[in-house]
Amino acid sequence: MNEYAIIVAGGTGSRMKSEVPKQFIPIKGKAILLHTIEKFIAYNSNIKIIVSCHKDYIMTANQLMEKTAFHSQVKIIEGGETRFHSVKNGLDTIEDLKAFVGIHDAARPLVSKETLERCFSMAKEKGNAVPVVALSESIRQVIGDSSIAEDRNRFRIVQTPQCFSVALIKKAFEQEYSNLFTDDATVAEKMGLKINLVEGNPENIKITHPMDLIIAETLLR
Repeated sequence: MNEYAIIVAGGTGSRMKSEVPKQFIPIKGKAILLHTIEKFIAYNSNIKIIVSCHKDYIMTANQLMEKTAFHSQVKIIEGGETRFHSVKNGLDTIEDLKAFVGIHDAARPLVSKETLERCFSMAKEKGNAVPVVALSESIRQVIGDSSIAEDRNRFRIVQTPQCFSVALIKKAFEQEYSNLFTDDATVAEKMGLKINLVEGNPENIKITHPMDLIIAETLLR
């Protein structure tokens, strides 16, 4: 069965205090986006990569890919106004309804091969899979100017890639956009699908703040 990865390379460098989107910031002399794609290539050397990118950075992304050994496997497409629309644009390029796709944040270059294997394997078995990790700290729910303690064992931190049967997730993305769609799993869930959780890897952080760059660079050594 064919496997695809949609790498969502949206967002800006505002929180990173960077003039370029965070996925193009270099770590160890290489753009974060390339580190991320290399993780998928290491998992499956034949996987097809679709990078959904802001229109202003399509040329930059193409120039990065031209210098890689896997450039022929990568298709750069124009993203959309929101993550939902960027993912939908990527899904629209996949014609093989029997395939499986992992939808991943470009700014998560530390996803492990084992996490990828678990996600795609579960998706092939049950139609979808979402990687999660347990919370390690106490949490409180804020209600107005008060708060109450919550049982952290009842919650999980959600990661990517979120993997799906192409046929199922394309159908889910035919729904009208809602701002309640915080990730791809919420889109599938709105259609009535049960979401299957698998173990992620704790270091699979999303690079959002300057401190995350330091952590990622250390872990990539």
